[in-house]
Amino acid sequence: MLNLNVNVYDFDNTIYRGETLVDFVLYYMKRDIKIWKYVPGLVRIAFKDAFHLFTVQEAIEAYAAFLEGYYVNTGDVSDSVVDFWNKNERKIKPWYETVRRDSDIIVSGTTDFILDEIMKRMNIKNYVGSSIDKKTGKFTRLCFLENKVKIFRELYPEAHIENFYTDSMNDKAMMDISDNVFLVKGEKITKIK
Repeated sequence: MLNLNVNVYDFDNTIYRGETLVDFVLYYMKRDIKIWKYVPGLVRIAFKDAFHLFTVQEAIEAYAAFLEGYYVNTGDVSDSVVDFWNKNERKIKPWYETVRRDSDIIVSGTTDFILDEIMKRMNIKNYVGSSIDKKTGKFTRLCFLENKVKIFRELYPEAHIENFYTDSMNDKAMMDISDNVFLVKGEKITKIK
């Protein structure tokens, strides 16, 4: 348990240059033709996410077809995740290493089966992402919008957010519980609270 002031970071487009799920789907598009039938739906999801047009329930429903139809049938993806990060680890933005602290917490909508590998490589011990039941393809935890605060409070009840870094107003609920908020656009970081 953490009992201290911490820096908390979103992951996609904040520390990582891009959207992890989009990059992971692109990675699979080169390896498995069966994923192509889900691409139009995933493009719609990415559009809605970019323009903040989702509720948590809508996000769960939007990902359902892909997760239940494709993800549950892919088998063990652990080797693919390692290979994915071998190719994409370079997309971690260099600025993060200059501010990184051992007490940092990453709170991300990215699924934990993808996050686990990169967090290990970055030596980050405190992080939370979305979780999916591999047998059903259903979310057991969706770390998105206001759910981020709920999950953060459950897992780190003693932590106080001194500084929060994000790329998106989707994280307004996390901003509201943070002392200082920094908006990250590319390599530019602007204090907005």
